[in-house]
Amino acid sequence: MASYTRAWRNFKRMQDMTVVVASLIYAAAAVHGLSRLPGGEALVLRWVLLWPAMFLVASLIAPLLIRPVRRGLTRYVWMSFQAGFGQTPGSIVTGLLLLLGAALFIYWQVASVAVTGAYRANVFSAYAAGIGILAAQAVLVRDLERRPEVRALIEER
Repeated sequence: MASYTRAWRNFKRMQDMTVVVASLIYAAAAVHGLSRLPGGEALVLRWVLLWPAMFLVASLIAPLLIRPVRRGLTRYVWMSFQAGFGQTPGSIVTGLLLLLGAALFIYWQVASVAVTGAYRANVFSAYAAGIGILAAQAVLVRDLERRPEVRALIEER
């Protein structure tokens, strides 16, 4: 088993934790939405679970199967590592604040729909798509560490 640098281990852990935290935020927002959104159970389940599940799967699978998208996202993941994402307290706090901002937006949208009764845009689908992309990035981190040229840069010597 390879021994990776501390920076790489922190980066990899941050990629995984971002997916977990985003998923927990989504789950909490979904429970919140299920109890407050108007229109009956079937409509609410479509908006909170069915459509978002399709967006999550599409945004997870597409970057892994479509080569140009995979190359671009892999390059982005590598540049994120090189920029220090997930390796410093500041970058971790910034990432958490971005997730918190997205969570607050979902809660605001649920409150707006609960008051007006009008479903304008499905923020649950957008957030689920974001989780799918975050999960694809976590998968690509593991792909990167299997590449010999990258492995040479991230292994401790």
